[in-house]
Amino acid sequence: MELLWEIAGWAGAAAILSAYLAVSMGWLKAGKGFQTANLVGAVAFIINGTFHGAWPSVVTNVAWFLISAVALIRMRPESIPTAVAADPQVQFPGVPDTTGQMAVVEVLTGSMPVVPSLPAMPAMPAMADGQRLAH
Repeated sequence: MELLWEIAGWAGAAAILSAYLAVSMGWLKAGKGFQTANLVGAVAFIINGTFHGAWPSVVTNVAWFLISAVALIRMRPESIPTAVAADPQVQFPGVPDTTGQMAVVEVLTGSMPVVPSLPAMPAMPAMADGQRLAH
């Protein structure tokens, strides 16, 4: 069991030092990955320090853990983002839509995208009930 606590301590050291090196060299941004590595490393150091009775190390790593935990909580999105449709593809007048993109845009947005108007069409003949056909 002693070997397990030693492995925890060395793994914690590797996690924290690797994260610090990666951020310092510009390989990683100080974001979720960095804070997660610090959190895991602090937990491993807490386990190792408790086993060895190294209370200053335990207290320091409890603080390190709390700082990382608070940072990760603050990085969470405030609300669950809803799916946002991507910008629709432009449909040029006079170019047929052979890909079905316009149908997809219509389904996703509930309406057809605005297309520049074409020249006015001649009036349609009146229907029997006085209605005209839509253009």
